[in-house]
Amino acid sequence: MKVAVIYASTTGNTEAMANAVCESVKAAGADVVFGTADSADKAEVLSCDVILLGSPAMGDEVLEDSMEEFYSAVESSLGGKKVGIFGSYDWGDGQWLRDWNDRLTGAGAVSVGEPLMAHLTPDDDAIAQCKTWASSAVK
Repeated sequence: MKVAVIYASTTGNTEAMANAVCESVKAAGADVVFGTADSADKAEVLSCDVILLGSPAMGDEVLEDSMEEFYSAVESSLGGKKVGIFGSYDWGDGQWLRDWNDRLTGAGAVSVGEPLMAHLTPDDDAIAQCKTWASSAVK
């Protein structure tokens, strides 16, 4: 199984989540394409069996700019693809993930589970949740 873990991070919080997700996916035996949204190869990501995308909440609960650009470029190709989303936030209630999940559904993607979010810097419990979420996403 080939899994893409692509993320954007401005403070390192979503990056910490992405690292935990990647570690768990590798432990499950998957081949991993790992990288940031601003440098990811769209064709390689779309060739994966599972795509896991992470972004922090920015501004008025929207995706980080590089993830918005990446996601917009692949959105129309996600029909039937297994996709999961995760990210970190400072304030608000996770609206950016709910909006993103609605976009995924609208694009015809197959959700690998509920969106995963962490408040600010992920603590040990949040990192454990990232690993559990990721291992279930690749089953």
